[in-house]
Amino acid sequence: MANAPHGGVLKDLHIRDEPIREALQTEAEALPYVTLTERQLCDLELLLSGGFSPLEGFLTQDEYTSVVDNLRLPDGTLWSIPIYLDVDRAELDRLGVAEGSRLTLRDPRDDKPLAILTISDLYQPDRAVEAEKVYGANDQAHPAVHYLFHSTRDTYVGGRVQAVNPPQHYDYVAIRRSPSEVRALFRKLNWTRVVAFQTRNPMHRAHRELTVRAARMRHANVLIQPVVGLTKPGDIDHFTRVRVYQAIMPKYPNGMAQLSLLPLAMRMGGPREAVWHAIIRKNFGATHFIVGRDHAGPGKNSQGSDFYGPYEAQDLVLRYRDELDIEVVPFQMLTYLPDTDEYQPINEVPEGTRTLDISGTELRRRLKTGAPIPEWFSYPEVVRILREANPPRDRQGFTVFLTGLHASGKEAIARALQVALNQEGGRSVSLLLGETIRQELSSELGYTKRERDINVGRIGFVAAELTRAGAACIAAPIAPYDAARRLVSQQVGKVGGFYLVHVATPLETCIKNDRAGVYRRAIAGEIKGFTGIDDAYEAPTDADLVADLAKSPISQVVHEIILLLERDGYIGDR
Repeated sequence: MANAPHGGVLKDLHIRDEPIREALQTEAEALPYVTLTERQLCDLELLLSGGFSPLEGFLTQDEYTSVVDNLRLPDGTLWSIPIYLDVDRAELDRLGVAEGSRLTLRDPRDDKPLAILTISDLYQPDRAVEAEKVYGANDQAHPAVHYLFHSTRDTYVGGRVQAVNPPQHYDYVAIRRSPSEVRALFRKLNWTRVVAFQTRNPMHRAHRELTVRAARMRHANVLIQPVVGLTKPGDIDHFTRVRVYQAIMPKYPNGMAQLSLLPLAMRMGGPREAVWHAIIRKNFGATHFIVGRDHAGPGKNSQGSDFYGPYEAQDLVLRYRDELDIEVVPFQMLTYLPDTDEYQPINEVPEGTRTLDISGTELRRRLKTGAPIPEWFSYPEVVRILREANPPRDRQGFTVFLTGLHASGKEAIARALQVALNQEGGRSVSLLLGETIRQELSSELGYTKRERDINVGRIGFVAAELTRAGAACIAAPIAPYDAARRLVSQQVGKVGGFYLVHVATPLETCIKNDRAGVYRRAIAGEIKGFTGIDDAYEAPTDADLVADLAKSPISQVVHEIILLLERDGYIGDR
């Protein structure tokens, strides 16, 4: 028999509100509405399905204060993470809503009404207090604290919700199960003892060994329940991870394990988050829950130390185990013993025994460089999937961004570099010249600072998409402003390589090179706001290469760019 839900009753609001769904749908279309953020969408999905039982809505101020201060709801029920709906006060005023008003909550992806919220109260949180008490520090190196101060809106809206529609998913639909559906699966399979395993990372042999060991020690089955909502910034995307999980499931003994996805927005809240995860798994019917080393840990704080101790999460969950009514399965990190071809908890390995490990950093290095990943660490099927999602440098895209004054020669360098990269082969090469972009994408824009920044932003968007697709992109706008260039660098850098080349040909040489006489007209005052004459050019201080065509030929500049790309592995031996 599956474990009882937290609070005794599974709050599946879809089932509760099904008899009045048509009336709620009609009402939702007529009400004022807010469009949810990605985190709010995850929270609402688990509120509606019962994953957050006993909650039936977003926390009121009394509930929020009680959870933040005491890890409890006002009635004494254990609850460790505040679940709130944050909205800008100006938006609430524009909508004309107040306490007692009803508000439709819409899906940001398709504008579909998902729920109706009856507002109980509106309140302003003390974010510093929330950061200190919930996450242990008011330190914006913590991703949840950074989100709190930079993405959370100023007013929290509390109140109960009624279910109108479930969020629509188009990926992995067969393994996206609500708590009611998971419980029904357990009944069908006659599973009475279930160990739940939480993960936001790809699984390898050690994870399989850990979960099998936990199940056998407790005569139980295993529910692999990875998070596919929001995880830590920089994590591997959930599409890749789910393919990994699907590949590893056949490695379990027949009938031992099931895979089911969890649309959770993680906070990386360490100890408090571990308690929250245990409650959620209890609502899904699990009787046991694995809490590993540094569970839901966010990494280093701004002083370079870990936010939480390695077993702090285990300690807090164990402290509340009687109230949680789910057996905690604490696990030490496993290590590989090559002499016996097995994994063992690191604290059980006899002194002097030879061990092997591959850290996350080392794994990423091997994926990036194409270095071998041994089968004792991961399964070939998993490695293949990870390599497809993380190709080596010579199969990744990059952007070379040339910036400089008009007639500095950056377009000529760009064209010559395009020829050199086409000769190199291995990827498509796209050329984004400033005038071409002006004609094709930004013809309606003028030359104010704002309009120049918009134009450079469009170039950055196109460059990032080309880079993401594995192409070589060469962009050659004037791009006179440092802030706009840095935004492009950040945008492209998330998906591939970015190289900033400052074509620092002196103004007097640019004027001599200007056969069209544009500089002459600008100096005469016929053209206003011309870069280098009466509008500033902010020379880069972070360029990967500085080139002056008054001193160096184009061929030499192209050669130096090629050397940069060879150094970092984007081109060269294949």
